[in-house]
Amino acid sequence: LNDNPSPYILKLSGTLRSPKMDFHPPFLMMMPVPLGVQTEEVITIIPQDFRRESRITARLPHLELADGTRTCPFSVQFPEGQDIVLSADGTTNKLTCRISFRSSRPVSFLGEMLFIDQEEN
Repeated sequence: LNDNPSPYILKLSGTLRSPKMDFHPPFLMMMPVPLGVQTEEVITIIPQDFRRESRITARLPHLELADGTRTCPFSVQFPEGQDIVLSADGTTNKLTCRISFRSSRPVSFLGEMLFIDQEEN
């Protein structure tokens, strides 16, 4: 540098962690209920390695019934908000999520609900 021919080598290393979410409980089994009756369960979403505030949304599965019609018997609510907020020490808040199911037709389902932030993580 400054016309000095001696080389300087700078080595950098690091780890970039992708944001992720853990769930408690890790899976959900809803109890069978009579037709038209709502059942619900509450889960806790635990965000990890988020570097900025984010808003979580849920993509709910649509089910195909025996007659070919499609329905989405699920609903999701975030009673305390759906924003991931970073504190000064770098930790994030936990989110409470209420998942409800109601169907006027017989249906069973094994599948996934997708929880994502605004960047599709």
